[in-house]
Amino acid sequence: MKNNLTPKISDFGLAKLFDEKKTHISTRVAGTIGYLAPEYAMRGHLTEKTDVFAFGVVALEIVSGRPNSDPSLGEEMTYLLEWAWQLHENRRAVELVDSRLSEFNEEEAQRIIKIGLLCTQTSPMLRPSMSRVVGMLSGDMEVTTVTSKPGYLTDWKFDDLTTVTSLTKLDGVSIVTNVTDMTTRGTDFSFNNSLASTSIMGQSPPNAIHSMSKNNVDGR
Repeated sequence: MKNNLTPKISDFGLAKLFDEKKTHISTRVAGTIGYLAPEYAMRGHLTEKTDVFAFGVVALEIVSGRPNSDPSLGEEMTYLLEWAWQLHENRRAVELVDSRLSEFNEEEAQRIIKIGLLCTQTSPMLRPSMSRVVGMLSGDMEVTTVTSKPGYLTDWKFDDLTTVTSLTKLDGVSIVTNVTDMTTRGTDFSFNNSLASTSIMGQSPPNAIHSMSKNNVDGR
């Protein structure tokens, strides 16, 4: 999404065909911070649910009329996913709706917010398929209850031209990760992911993500 909330459609090579027997493929990470699913940004694991995550972020941006991160809104509201979850948890989700809308269907707005939170779950296994998302948006399917917070990546700190240290907040746990060979242009970036390539698809959430701890690169 651009500053004026105009959609910007780009191809970062996320749509890849792979053997149906595989749970994921490991690839070079490229994309825009804020829209990347945790398992892809942290480990280079690309699945169909990676795009579901990005869709959820865009859905929440549309209903709220704001970008996925905005430091000018204050610490509590800086990160859209975090703010949306807090409002949802306190039964105040309707407050996420763009204040510039004088009239809107509250039921439909809450439906979209719930779907956005479902699509951005930390574990890919908890995210709905896009066919189910379409069904929920159209009202043909019941929206699944949201029971856990979404996954979000925050506070990327650039140490130098070749190494980046990221502070990741997943389910309240902070994970520090060092990654090398990173290039960045604005909020778009790409890097050769240095973490071990092991599947998380078969693990029970949220421990699958929590198993990722500190990883030192040592300049390699």
